[in-house]
Amino acid sequence: MTSRFLKALSPFVRVMPEVKAPDREVSFREKFVWTGLILIIFLIMSHMPLYGVDKNVGTDYLWAMRVILASTRGTLMELGIGPIVTAGLVMQLLSGSKIIDVDFGDPDDRALFTGGQKVIAMFMTAFQAIAYIVGQAYGALTPNDAVVVFIQLFMSGVIVIMMDELVQKGWGLGSGVSLFIMTNVAGQVVFNSLNVLDVENAAPVGYVPVGSATGTNLPKGIIAALIGNLLRYFNIGTAQGNPVAWSWFLVRNGYDPSLLSLTVTFGIFFAVIWMESVRVEIPLQYAKYRGMKARYPIKLLYTSNIPVILAQALYANILFFGQIISGAFNPNGDNPFLSWLGVFQRDPSSGRMIAIQGLAKYITPPQGIFHLFNEGLEGWLHIFIYASLMILLCWGFSKIWVDISGIAPRDVSRQLLDSGYIVPGFRTSEKVLERLLERYIPIVAGLGGLLIGVLAAIADILGALASGTGILLMVSIIKQYYEQIAKEQLAGMGGEGVAGLLGIL
Repeated sequence: MTSRFLKALSPFVRVMPEVKAPDREVSFREKFVWTGLILIIFLIMSHMPLYGVDKNVGTDYLWAMRVILASTRGTLMELGIGPIVTAGLVMQLLSGSKIIDVDFGDPDDRALFTGGQKVIAMFMTAFQAIAYIVGQAYGALTPNDAVVVFIQLFMSGVIVIMMDELVQKGWGLGSGVSLFIMTNVAGQVVFNSLNVLDVENAAPVGYVPVGSATGTNLPKGIIAALIGNLLRYFNIGTAQGNPVAWSWFLVRNGYDPSLLSLTVTFGIFFAVIWMESVRVEIPLQYAKYRGMKARYPIKLLYTSNIPVILAQALYANILFFGQIISGAFNPNGDNPFLSWLGVFQRDPSSGRMIAIQGLAKYITPPQGIFHLFNEGLEGWLHIFIYASLMILLCWGFSKIWVDISGIAPRDVSRQLLDSGYIVPGFRTSEKVLERLLERYIPIVAGLGGLLIGVLAAIADILGALASGTGILLMVSIIKQYYEQIAKEQLAGMGGEGVAGLLGIL
């Protein structure tokens, strides 16, 4: 029976703009074109500044999570994918805790659940836009400017929601959220590798700067810095500074991209590739043709990167609303009830709100392991709490996601039998197949969520060329796109037997 909550959302679901699912087979070329078009629109929005605001004025509330949320300060993508993942987080928590009763085996209930998630995403877009304006993220705005900024943020959010729906409905490849995260993180990795616009102000002990420089004057991008230093050894570009000992690049000043960052990035890359390849395979047989065999793979990363995205969305919302609440009701940190959530201090040079106390401090992604070590016991406590919460959340979200996303044992058993597959040696019964899959799917999904949480925590603590979690997401998303493109091309080769085996082999 549909819950009252979903029934209350149903009037909004009916009036929501909707992308119709294709009523025909969409070719790979057409999906590729739609995906490319959406990516171009996303990039344009990420570089188009908001009209009527100065991004250098006000407070940057999302600075710690911008890479993960595909957000860019002062542009139409200010809110990024935050409203979408927050809506998914809310609906998942409500469903997982049984606050709302949803029968995911019922197509009507599942459609209403998905529509309700889009409605909440719209509400979250409006709410976050208002919170940004009231919290003076762009400084004090006149009433007219505030209305103009709200309209821009809300309409941009609606466009992002519709683009994500267009991809997920089958017109594009993968999902819009994954596409936006991958693009944003990849851009950050390239920038931190090849950044020649900014120069390093720090220097090793005993280094003699040239002229008025205070540091090595090497580019901040680690690969660009290594190349620049190599050229200086050959007396090319020495007017900008003297060569630096190669050991300096191992950690540099602890903040700028370093060889450690580069190593961690490659380490995450290979770890994710390995984890993606680990799987348990269930032998299958095609009922119509007894000699035709296949395998159903239950991957270690059964729920993919969804648990990490949801965990980071939860962190982002606590930080965002914690800053709003702290600034409005607890600016001096003298309210003990609100202080446990977080006490923030504004950095005048960057406009960032830095958490100095409370839960918000310990869920802020580490900004370099050496910075945490300098804090002594507080730094170790930060590492422990951040890692523990990340691991537990990824494990929990992975378990819940299996039940609500159509990949639970009951759903998979029904899909396999509907496709004409049976397990050799077992009766052709949905209940029998479901019990067999229950031996593997919940355990593998929970273990995969836990391991992805461990990897995300290690990546964030050690640091990478972008956010550690962002690198993890980027690699796993690229791997998924590679597999999906290969699958689409194989499907395009034709043949009922080949199409029937897709996703099974």
